[in-house]
Amino acid sequence: MAITYMTEEGLRKLKEELVHMESIQRPEISRQIAEARDKGDLSENAEYDAAKEAQGMLEGKIAQLKSLIATARVIDESAISTDEIQIMNRVTIKNLKTKKDMTYMLVSESEADLKSGKIAVNTPIAQGLLGKKVGDKVDIQVPSGMLSFEVLDISI
Repeated sequence: MAITYMTEEGLRKLKEELVHMESIQRPEISRQIAEARDKGDLSENAEYDAAKEAQGMLEGKIAQLKSLIATARVIDESAISTDEIQIMNRVTIKNLKTKKDMTYMLVSESEADLKSGKIAVNTPIAQGLLGKKVGDKVDIQVPSGMLSFEVLDISI
């Protein structure tokens, strides 16, 4: 099992999601299965098939979340350095082609959310930035081609 590094907030959100799935969604699906079963012949009951499929998908998600929580390691934010880019750093970079500045926080895959500026540490851009220092210029191969960046700032 691979260890997943994350923030306390990220781990808390995963645990809340797991509780919601187990205490609200699971009983709801069980109720739907019971209702569909009460309607008679299960061999031609589309509602029953759909509810059973939803139950299987939910149980798969629950198992996945439990595994992720079991292998999660909370990162001590006080031990994070800003000397070079690492997970949990907020990084401001400049796209040298477009001259646009962008700020991202490097987080675990489970916490990634591009809308809030959090990119997964296993993405091509994050991988290319890891270990770089302020002032470094880096060329990163992404699916759309090669991008050039300059590291402007590293913070927590």
